[in-house]
Amino acid sequence: MLILLPPSEGKTPAPTGDAVDWTALSFPSLNTYRAKVLEALGNVSAHHDALALLGVGASLSADVERNTRLHTEPAAPAHQVYSGVLYDALGYPSLTAAQRRKADESVLVISALWGAIRFADRVPAYRLSMGTSLPDVGRLASFWKPQISDALAAETEGELLVDCRSSTYAAAWSPPPAQTVAVNVFTEVNGVRKVVSHFAKHTRGELARHLMTRRGAGPRTPAQLLKAAREKWEAELVEGTARKAHALNIILPN
Repeated sequence: MLILLPPSEGKTPAPTGDAVDWTALSFPSLNTYRAKVLEALGNVSAHHDALALLGVGASLSADVERNTRLHTEPAAPAHQVYSGVLYDALGYPSLTAAQRRKADESVLVISALWGAIRFADRVPAYRLSMGTSLPDVGRLASFWKPQISDALAAETEGELLVDCRSSTYAAAWSPPPAQTVAVNVFTEVNGVRKVVSHFAKHTRGELARHLMTRRGAGPRTPAQLLKAAREKWEAELVEGTARKAHALNIILPN
């Protein structure tokens, strides 16, 4: 089982430490493409109109300025750098040592800057969304799609993929539908379902934590994932097709 997560938009910079070691990152075949995105991001972030080009507000000017020196910024494990609702709900710091090892092995973060990384990979804090278009790179989701597909082909073969990504990051890679389950979160009032946003992030983080902390082997099929989810939530499984992934629908109480 592998769990696909989006990065958080906000990130926690490492206060001290060595810079990113490119040779130590997972999926080294992506390094050429990472370098291209990093160079384009640095150039855009140094532009006088950088905030507008990156689609962020003035409150994030320090984050954008940091983008110009990512080669030398202190790096930390991805599970420390990524923060926010989903990652708070996953609660990596409170996992046991064995559960952390499981998370390090099972979680893949699909990133606008790095393509795909594991939880233990050391990276600096940065500001970049997968929905951004960069000069000489283009729209990042389109740029990364073939690269991630090639890099993860062997890693994901035969694995159940629990897809907790947002739509922005799901656009960067379409894993094999037969082995993929997209996680959706709804509330239901008087028989009418509504998609939730904030609580979807929180619930996906809780699901990832549940899969790391529950006893026994991890689920290997969509049906086994449904059974695991039902240990905590009301849930249903919508079977996929040859071109569309399965869907795990978690329904939260109103």
